[in-house]
Amino acid sequence: MTGLAAELNVSDETIRRELRALEEQGTIIREHGGARLATSTFEGPLTQRMEENAEAKLRIARAAAEYVNDGAIIFIDSGTTSCYVAKQLVERRALTVITNSLQVASDLGGINNNQLFLAGGQMSYDYRAFSDHVAQAYVAQFSPHLAILSVGAICAETGLMDYHPGEAAMSRIAYATSERVLLGADSSKFGRFGLMRTAALSDVDILVTDKPLDAEFAEGFAHAEVVIAS
Repeated sequence: MTGLAAELNVSDETIRRELRALEEQGTIIREHGGARLATSTFEGPLTQRMEENAEAKLRIARAAAEYVNDGAIIFIDSGTTSCYVAKQLVERRALTVITNSLQVASDLGGINNNQLFLAGGQMSYDYRAFSDHVAQAYVAQFSPHLAILSVGAICAETGLMDYHPGEAAMSRIAYATSERVLLGADSSKFGRFGLMRTAALSDVDILVTDKPLDAEFAEGFAHAEVVIAS
């Protein structure tokens, strides 16, 4: 660490502070006397990810939809599990839907007297969504009753993590502005390490998943309402 400080012409404390910040973001893993880059698995395009663990995501979506009543104001992100939830809401009426997802907008816009607010900006074609600074500023204006979010990875020590910088930033906004957060996450997300941190486990109000939690995650989500979708 001292060698790095000398090379960059900064103090040891500056290096320690910056390493702490990178660790919190999930970019590095601290080790004795130094740090290493975190190994992560990158996600594929939306169409590919929609097919992964599809049965589990459908069960999660059906359970999550029970938390949305007619007239609710909701934010729905662009993750695949969230897209599954949106499809379960097509019978709800008079929803106010805020989203950055073209898929969600297509499923819930223009029906049942819904109001739709779609974030714009530069589109990510892999995600079929908008998550640049323009989209982030737009979504930050709203205060939804409920945010329905997905996640790339859940680490017991680090918390909730994602792989796309824009999507991670969008999640942080939703956690900060929503009255309650419902996280839909299938069992494959637990124990994974993502590229960057989005929130703490304690920030989740409702967790909907497909299998009972291991002890370390049960402890981490002890504060939340945990639903095991059947």
